[in-house]
Amino acid sequence: QVQLVESGGGLVQPGGSLKLSCVASGSIFRILATAWYRRTPGKQRELVASITSGGRIYYVASVKGRFTISRNSGKNTVSLQMNSLKPEDTAVYYCGAGYSDSIDYWGQGTQVTVSS
Repeated sequence: QVQLVESGGGLVQPGGSLKLSCVASGSIFRILATAWYRRTPGKQRELVASITSGGRIYYVASVKGRFTISRNSGKNTVSLQMNSLKPEDTAVYYCGAGYSDSIDYWGQGTQVTVSS
C-alpha cells in the first residue's frame, strides 16, 4: 500500500503562482510513475503532468511552459510548480502513483482556485 498526501492548494489571482506537493509513504520502492491530475465539475479527470522513476516527464499542452513537475526522492515528494496561473486552471488537483501505465493510488485532492 502507498499513501499520498497533497498540500499547497489555495486561492490565487490570475498570473500568480502556487506550488503543490505530494508526499508518498508506504511501499513506494516499486512505484514507476507519479502524476498530477485535475478535475473540474462536469469534466473527466485530466492528466496534467507526470514523472517516471527514470526521469521521463510529460505535460499536457495547456500547461507547458507554465507548470514544472519535479521529484525529491530523498523526501519521497513530487511537486508541481504552477506559474502564470489562469482561471481555467481552477480545479481539484490530485496526486496519483502507479506501478505501470495506470494509477494505482490517489491522494485526497487539493483545491486550486484562480480568481480575481
